[in-house]
Order: sequence, then C-alpha cells, then structure tokens
Amino acid sequence: MDASFTPEQDEIRRTLRELLHSRCGPRELRTALDTPAGHDPGLWTALAEQLGLPGLALPEAYGGVGCSATELALACEETGRALAPSPLLATAVLAAPLIAALGTDAQRAELLPRLASGKLTAALAVPGTALAAALALTGNNGGDWAGGGRAGGVQARRTEDGWRLYGQVDQVLDGHSAGLLLVAAHAGGFARSRTLLFLVPGDAAGVVRVRQTALDATRPQGRVQLRDVNAELLGAEGADALGALAGAGDAVAAVLACEAAGAADRALERTVEYVRQREQFGRAIGSFQAVKHRLADVYVAVEAARSAAYYAAWAATPPRGAGNCATSHGEPAADKEPGPPAARLALAQALEALRTAAAEAIQLHGGIGFTWEHEAHLYFKRAAGDELLFGPVHRLRAHAADAARLFDTQEVAV
Repeated sequence: MDASFTPEQDEIRRTLRELLHSRCGPRELRTALDTPAGHDPGLWTALAEQLGLPGLALPEAYGGVGCSATELALACEETGRALAPSPLLATAVLAAPLIAALGTDAQRAELLPRLASGKLTAALAVPGTALAAALALTGNNGGDWAGGGRAGGVQARRTEDGWRLYGQVDQVLDGHSAGLLLVAAHAGGFARSRTLLFLVPGDAAGVVRVRQTALDATRPQGRVQLRDVNAELLGAEGADALGALAGAGDAVAAVLACEAAGAADRALERTVEYVRQREQFGRAIGSFQAVKHRLADVYVAVEAARSAAYYAAWAATPPRGAGNCATSHGEPAADKEPGPPAARLALAQALEALRTAAAEAIQLHGGIGFTWEHEAHLYFKRAAGDELLFGPVHRLRAHAADAARLFDTQEVAV
C-alpha cells in the first residue's frame, strides 16, 4: 500500500493552512472567542465558500464535494493546528453524516445542500455527558444514556400533530448558535423504551438556548432547553438511531484524532521555536540535553499519534468510487480489513499526545507559558476538554480492548 497523499489531499492541506494563517492568528482567535457565537462568521463563510469544507464528505448529489472521511480528517488536522473555532465539527462531522444516513429523501434534499454550503449549521444534542457513549467510543451504545423512561434527558411523546419534545441538554457543541438541532430523545416509556433522533429548528417556539462557560473556549457549548417543542422525526418510523450513532463513531474518532494530532504538532512546533531563542547561562535552553530529551519524547508521541490517526481515517473511508477524492495511490479501499478498535485507539493516542505536548509547552516556555496572554494554555485546555467530551483515554482503550476481545479467557480442558 502507498500511504502517500494524493495531489488533491495535499492541496486541501496547503490551501487551508494558508487561509487559517491569514485569518485565524492568535489575535483573531481571541477576538472570535469573545463573540456571542464563539467563532468568526467571516472565517466560517470563507471555509464554506472558498474551500467547501462543510460539504467535503457529503455526496455531490446534495451539493457536497464527494470526498471521504480521509479528506475531512486531513482538513480538521489543519483546523486543529490553529485551534480554529468554527461549527465544522458539530455540523460536518457529527450532524450531517447522521442526516445522510437516516434521513428520508425529502429530509436529505432539504437539509444536506444547505449544510454543504455552510448556510445552515447543525448541532447534535445528546443528554448529559453521554456524547462519547452515544457514539460507542467508550462503551456499547445500548441507549441507557437517553433516559430509559426515567427522569432526565429529553423525552418525546407522539401527538396528533406529530412529536413533542421536552427536557434539557447541558453540553451541546455549538448548540447555542446552530440553525438546526439534531436531538436524541427517549420515547415509548419504560416498557417500550427506544431512542430516536429528531430535527428541531434552532429558533423554534419553546427552545431556550444559553451559551455555557466551557473549559475549552475554542469549543463553544450551549445549554438547550426544550419546552414542549414540536419536532420532526429524522428518517422513517423504526429507523435505527442507535445503530446510526454507533456507526458514525469511527469516522468521528478518526477526525478528532487527526485534529488532536494537528494541535499537538503545532504545540511542539511553537515550543521548539521558543527554546531555540530563549537563552539561559549564555546559551539557548534548547541546547541543554535535558530539554532535548523531553522534546524528543514529545516528537515520538506526536508522530506515533499522527500515524495512528491517518490509519484510522483511511480505515473509516468507504470503498473507492463513492466520490471524487481518491483514498490513496495504492491498495483499493475495498481490500482493507481494519480492526474494529482502530479509531478509538487512534483517538486515545492522539489525545494523550496532545496532553503531553501541551504540558511540555507550558513547562518549557517557563514563566510566560503560565500567563493568560500566551497561547500555550489554549492547547492544554483543548486536550483536557476533548478528553472530557470524547474520552477519557483509559476508557477509549478499555472499550477498544473489549471490542477486540483482547482479554477474553477460555476454559482449557484438562
């Protein structure tokens, strides 16, 4: 297999890096975080209109580019380097694939072109802190996180006019600003418990949204209250919402792994630049052997995480022929046989590498690394915030081990 990138993939990375360098520097990033939405609408328009990022992995029939999860993951690696706050993760990685997988023909025709163009943003609302569980990243998705007929979460009831939702979701990525909410709700009571996905306009009557103070300000979150809100069921009656959520988990984990690897690489890059310039005892601190060893360890961790993330993105790509962008120069995608835990292991390794790189960046920057004005703490908060949302690392690895039946024991006949 030839693991090199295609010219199209290299062009996506190059163009996006140039755009983010000019539009999402440290000053622009700080300004965007202080806006009500938590991101720069102008940057989002540029990402959508100039590069087509929201529709990168959507079919051409719905206004997308027709590429795969690999291209989307490579794009998110660049946004991760810059810690670019945007609705890309919530819209293109979490919500759009579920609409494409479960939606009726009418729903796809109405929503996907608007999502692909960036004119409509979306957010996935999963009750409590169960986003990782819903995507089957840290455990089997049995649906218990949706409420199970008990108090809490979001409850759905059928009426003569359709469906009504009531409940609250406290941690919704871009939930305070998204134009469309994709809400996971419990229906059927305790006896006939089931989890369904519903479409709710962000400005619908009965929807109350407030931006929350999050550990990682570059991933803005909102609290969404649904007060007897009229909702539209996503897909046909009987659609397997839990299966769709679990099925989206591998692609989500691969994209997040690439994003974390990009952030870790940039944190290391900034640290290397600093230790080459900062002098102590008449010489650059980067010349001290102890500093070299620490940075060498970080470099090994980042490169290993990047390799694992690339493999996970490749493994999550469907067979060749579904779109314009090729997956690789070599072996056809249909011939690959990825292991089930690849994406979860890659995400665990990338989150660990980002945490290590960010912590070393703070330490090796010395006094300035602890200040609010420096960007080092933003990378550390991204590492901690992602682990809270999609981890923690030890649970990602434990579930991957369970999926691979790594610790299964068999009785040995004597």
